[in-house]
Amino acid sequence: MQFRREHRYRAEPEAVARAYASEALYAGLGAGSKLAPPEVLDRRDEGGGVVLRIRYRFIGELSSAVRAVLDPARLTWVDESTHDLAARTVAFRLVADHYADRFSCAGTYRFVADGTGTVRHTEAELKVRAPLVGGKVERVLADDLSSHLAAEVHGVEAFLAR
Repeated sequence: MQFRREHRYRAEPEAVARAYASEALYAGLGAGSKLAPPEVLDRRDEGGGVVLRIRYRFIGELSSAVRAVLDPARLTWVDESTHDLAARTVAFRLVADHYADRFSCAGTYRFVADGTGTVRHTEAELKVRAPLVGGKVERVLADDLSSHLAAEVHGVEAFLAR
């Protein structure tokens, strides 16, 4: 399924883009309602940008339809992202530690000036391969991803206010 969202920040695009490329941001994000605190596995400067690998672990509740397809204890993945700081863009893909044959997600973020702040435009393709319930699971995961991205806004703004 195609996934598009917009989120607004009260900071300039350059600052928001730099924050997302900072290992320190993720250390301060902590746990969300459905995700354990992120674990930065690798951060390196590469070709004028930054490459990050961050592990996430799902800790929320799942509906019975989702549990029929996925074991909540095995819902971990690595967010592999390439940050182009000059262009203020991020290309990412989520690589499942388990269920890689059933789940894929990749997309982009663009940080665009909006008055005195920033809008992050997220576009992604999310696919769950599961007979009969794949579409429903995709919608649930897209909603959860949207909630996570919205919650990040406050963490980024707090990080930039330090």
